Amino acid sequence: MAKAALIIATIVDLALAALLIGISGFIVGSGPESLRAGAVSEAALAALVALCVLAPIVGFALRSFARPVGGILIAWLPPLAAGLAAPPPF
Repeated sequence: MAKAALIIATIVDLALAALLIGISGFIVGSGPESLRAGAVSEAALAALVALCVLAPIVGFALRSFARPVGGILIAWLPPLAAGLAAPPPF
């Protein structure tokens, strides 16, 4: 059960990382449709992508150290935080 939750969390985390990479040009790019955000936004975006990639790794590591619940919570942290940070639908 814990392994299945971690595998699904890994898929969701990698999809979220791909989405962040896909929209990075609209946030920190130099084109006419970008926000032209500064270096702080670029560093925050890189940190979010790193968090999405590292969270499942830490989750599987905690599972191997007999802490599956903590691993599942850490692996699901980026999608939960993204869901809470998203604006409400109109």
